[in-house]
Amino acid sequence: MAEEKIIVIAVKKPDEQDEYFTSSLEELISLADTAGGKVVATITQNRNRIHPAFYIGEGKMEEIKEKIDELDVDLVISNDELSAGQSRNLSDFFDRRVIDRSQLILDIFAARAKTKEGKLQVELAQLQYLLPRLRGQGVQLSRLGAGIGTRGPGETKLETDQRHIRNRIDDIKRRLKQVVKQRDQYRKRRKHNEVFQIAIVGYTNAGKSTLFNRLTGSDSLEENKLFATLDPLTRKIQLPSGFQILLTDTVGFIQKLPTTLIAAFRSTLEEVSEADFILHVVDSSHPDNEQHQDTVLKLLDELGSSSIPVLTVYNKKDRINDEFIPLHQPSIMISALEYEDLTKLVGKIEEVLILHWERYQIHLDLHEGDLLNRFEHETILYENEFDEERETFKISGYIRQYHPLQGIVKEKS
Repeated sequence: MAEEKIIVIAVKKPDEQDEYFTSSLEELISLADTAGGKVVATITQNRNRIHPAFYIGEGKMEEIKEKIDELDVDLVISNDELSAGQSRNLSDFFDRRVIDRSQLILDIFAARAKTKEGKLQVELAQLQYLLPRLRGQGVQLSRLGAGIGTRGPGETKLETDQRHIRNRIDDIKRRLKQVVKQRDQYRKRRKHNEVFQIAIVGYTNAGKSTLFNRLTGSDSLEENKLFATLDPLTRKIQLPSGFQILLTDTVGFIQKLPTTLIAAFRSTLEEVSEADFILHVVDSSHPDNEQHQDTVLKLLDELGSSSIPVLTVYNKKDRINDEFIPLHQPSIMISALEYEDLTKLVGKIEEVLILHWERYQIHLDLHEGDLLNRFEHETILYENEFDEERETFKISGYIRQYHPLQGIVKEKS
């Protein structure tokens, strides 16, 4: 299918900072590129408030209409969420398909969801977005055809019966409940087995999947596109001391994430709130990296994850020319493509963990090989030597406060 030509339209309100407005527009252009389109023009307007009927001012609409005809544009995308009325009025006036930022993000998610759960979550978010916008959308729906903004439920003929959509929403919620139940059981089993979990989070396209793949020897999707990873992946890795962890790659965060999507993906993002430690990956070469960091931390707070220890990983150092000042500590600067930097990173993870853990030193008898093995894999073990005089293994290291092996430590100290 030929690349669709797109015009982006945006309203800047007085309370919006210039940097934030500019970065949200650049992001929208990247999103359109990820969806397979090409933005040929961007038209903005300063307004005290959004126009209730047309989103943008009526005078500006004539200018946009002329640009659409001049550049033979296929699609208009607004930077803010549109009401059903605004979407319909703009579509009628321009005689083109009109979608908003939320629809575009949902469309990308629909194209990238691979697992059954991911597909169900996207469909649920799309239907919840569509439901309040159905009334009087006959012309809009007939104009849909194919293209950006029509993936997911739009691939089949969009059903305009509200009752049918409500039933489908209920059905998806029931099925997702089952999936969540299975995920919870899996999590409980992991917790019971005392496996330490690290979640990789970050703004979309910060290099999370590249880092995950390099650390785990995995082959999850790596692309210079937004939302390359949608379904969370978990792999086991071993740190230099022998300490074993589970590492999880998560979906990228973004400004103005549609509320229906945050709700639908809460179970996916719960992988983060269940983690013991967070690696916050930042694209340090991005001009808006401070804004990106704020967005991620705000979302972590909303997920109830703000109390989990965090190591900020400033990635893509190979693309920085100026001096870089880290915004958060503890932190490390790396390039996920450099093997040496990955070695430094895993060392730094252990360094940060021991700040939160307790030091121990004990002796284990010769017949306690199983226990020794557990200390090697479930704690950060720094010393393991055979004491010939006592015929015991003298071991020392760091252990989590509430780890079951703490009982052994107390008994043998």
